Amino acid sequence: MAFTNSLTAADIYISPKGNDRNPGSREKPLATLEAARNKVRGMRGAVTVLLRGGTYYLSKPVIFGPEDSRGEGQVLTYKPYPGEKVTVSGAAIIPVKWLEYKGNVKKAAINGEYIFDQLFVGGKKLHMARYPNFDPNASHFGGYSADVLSAAKIKSWKKPDGAFIHAMHKHEWGDYHYRVTGKTSDTTLALEGGYQNNRQMGMHDKYRFIENLPEELDAPDEWYYDAGSRTLYVYAPGDAREVLTPQIRHLFEFRGSAQKPVRNIHIEGFELAHTLRTFMETKEPLLRSDWAIYRGGAVLLEGTEHCAIRKCHFNAVGGNGVFFSNYNRGGEVSGCHFEETGASAVCFVGDPGAVRSPSFEYNQSVAYDQMDKVPGPKTDDYPAQCRVYDNLMHGLGRVEKQIAGVEISMSMDITVSHNTIYNIPRAGVNVSEGTWGGHVIEFNDVFDTVLETGDHGSLNSWGRDRFWHPVRERMDSLAAAHPELILLDAGKTVVIRNNRFRCDHGWDIDLDDGSSNYHIYNNLCLNGGLKLREGFQRIVENNIMVNNSFHPHVWFAKSGDVFRKNIVTKPYAPIRVNEWGREVDYNLFPDQQSLEKARQNGTDAHSLAGDPMFENAAKGDYRVKPGSPALEMGFVNFPMDQFGVVSPELKSKAAPIPLPVIKKAADGKAVAEMAWLGGKLRNVNGLGDRSAYGLPDEKGVVVEAAPENSILAHAGMKPGDVIRVLNQREIGNIAELTDVFQEINWMGHGEVEFMRNQSMQKLNVSFK
Repeated sequence: MAFTNSLTAADIYISPKGNDRNPGSREKPLATLEAARNKVRGMRGAVTVLLRGGTYYLSKPVIFGPEDSRGEGQVLTYKPYPGEKVTVSGAAIIPVKWLEYKGNVKKAAINGEYIFDQLFVGGKKLHMARYPNFDPNASHFGGYSADVLSAAKIKSWKKPDGAFIHAMHKHEWGDYHYRVTGKTSDTTLALEGGYQNNRQMGMHDKYRFIENLPEELDAPDEWYYDAGSRTLYVYAPGDAREVLTPQIRHLFEFRGSAQKPVRNIHIEGFELAHTLRTFMETKEPLLRSDWAIYRGGAVLLEGTEHCAIRKCHFNAVGGNGVFFSNYNRGGEVSGCHFEETGASAVCFVGDPGAVRSPSFEYNQSVAYDQMDKVPGPKTDDYPAQCRVYDNLMHGLGRVEKQIAGVEISMSMDITVSHNTIYNIPRAGVNVSEGTWGGHVIEFNDVFDTVLETGDHGSLNSWGRDRFWHPVRERMDSLAAAHPELILLDAGKTVVIRNNRFRCDHGWDIDLDDGSSNYHIYNNLCLNGGLKLREGFQRIVENNIMVNNSFHPHVWFAKSGDVFRKNIVTKPYAPIRVNEWGREVDYNLFPDQQSLEKARQNGTDAHSLAGDPMFENAAKGDYRVKPGSPALEMGFVNFPMDQFGVVSPELKSKAAPIPLPVIKKAADGKAVAEMAWLGGKLRNVNGLGDRSAYGLPDEKGVVVEAAPENSILAHAGMKPGDVIRVLNQREIGNIAELTDVFQEINWMGHGEVEFMRNQSMQKLNVSFK
């Protein structure tokens, strides 16, 4: 890039006490990021813009365009002055003078026009007045209630216009959000919204709540803003003399194109905070996945090359953290800490216009004779060769639930490496479709996932690409007749290696509808096992599945799938598999019974059964010792100390993964009691229990305790109930209950048949 009449590179300084008429020196700093950006445009060489400590409040995003692009060796870096903390905020500071209102509720008149979407008082984020009240121990939304839309509740709200309803998808495949526009009758609300999920099935009948209603302002840390009277109401605000409320969705925007990209700009070391929630803007459907998306975040990059976000703290931003939209090359997010975000941490989403013969909804398809059959993308308008490295991500999806630590859609060659991701409502890493593969997902530590959704995994993918059809018979015939279609989109192999996953409410690795062209190896799966639904050319080898196994579902004929040299600790759990791919063999099973059961399907002729002889499972070391039968199968040990973040600061902040207690089949029958769904269970014990509970035999599991706030109690189970059947499988003891539960946990619920008062009863029990 050529510059004329330009200055030689030097540091530029900004300070909250600066002035934009100053030269930007250390002694006379500028006041705003915009002024620094404009000054740098006339400078050659590498430039560092140093921000002195303090908070910089933005009324609009800082925008970098092609005119800000830097040449090779002329990187522009924005970062804090050494040793000083810098916060970039999208909030307005509003002075308040509290007056008495009712009880603990105070009020304050607000001068000026402001958006009141979130409220921060004394650095603490408060809750919009809501029903039911916020409960940090609730499984969904911080509190939910089936009667949110009941006639009685609606009747109690005088003027609900502007309220929001948040609900899970009927099948828990994400979420819906609605704005209340009024009442159509005294007991019915008028709503707009409900477009946030790409598999339309309506809202869940139980997991829902409503917020922004004055009648519900009845608990500590709640607030309500009456826009008509410009009055803010807060429950027990203390002596705070000012409040913060976000006013903008984005803090930084990189706005270029493939033809005129923004190049070589880095943002480093800032706390980024106080952006608006974006759940009502989540409208764009992605390619036949369950997702809709909002193309934005605290940092938005579109049309960039070699731009980076490093060592930033994304603190309770209202929507996504970082969003790479359309053309991006060589982008990087590294060393960052994402916590309490409203939606996803990092998203890569290309332009649908780059996709050949795209379909957008699950039931859509393109006829073969109308299909573009050229492999790969048709433009360069998508993210590629980007990296997400050494980031700590937790507490994500505080508003939206169809989110991920890293979301990848219509992108190529994305590397997701050494991230620690936990405490999120859905998948840690989500690959929305096969367009266009080449991703490397490695050395990540992902756990406490799928906490509020269902039928997913710590790693989740789909592959509803050009060959895919919602009617299975037609898809089978199309793939058989035209196998060249299978990898038109998923042309590059996705590699999943050297990760540690634990999902207690789904699979550890879940390759769902159509996911094709994957190589999965050297992964440690600590609870949920590994699922391969219909797809092609997946190689799964040298993985360890603790307390679970391999879940092949509805495979294609001639899938080309391979499952070999893995250690499983439970029997396979196939569903409607008639042909078992190219190779399923040389695996280690926990016992001979499990192995013989697999061989009945014509697999595992050379596999063995026995103790894998882990080095020290109690401390997370699942390497096998010399003499392990796994080594005879060709299994090769892989490192157990390289998962997750690598920088010392992030390591010190990351929570440890909970390690499981290995449940061996031989030991399981001796287990007499266990904790389950918040309650306490024990085996039926002899004739005394048989007589006391009116049982026909000495089989079953007794509910010893079901505390009031436990999942068991919420489902309707009581102490003294004796579980006899789970999902139509007879339960003789705790070991059998555990085995069945591990197989069906991904469903999110199960039918329990139990003895109560000497008669059999049934309940549908949620697992969350």
